[in-house]
Amino acid sequence: MVKKIYVGNLPFESNEEEIKTLFEKYGSVSSVKIVTDRYTGKSRGFGFVEMENADSAIKELNGTDFGGREIRVNEAREQRRPKRFRKE
Repeated sequence: MVKKIYVGNLPFESNEEEIKTLFEKYGSVSSVKIVTDRYTGKSRGFGFVEMENADSAIKELNGTDFGGREIRVNEAREQRRPKRFRKE
């Protein structure tokens, strides 16, 4: 089953191909998305990876060095709805 993984504290100059290569060691990667600032187009330092064998990638990569930064890797949470759309 394909799971979505959150990847945080990414180097701002990293690209999706580098991240895909890093995660492919642990299984087939379906997609990689680095989140960018909508106005500048620059990386916000985090992204998402969809892949099989997500649990082994999370276990092995969380807290490791990538491009001089200690990345955070964990299972992505459901996106929260903006407050104005939440039912209280």
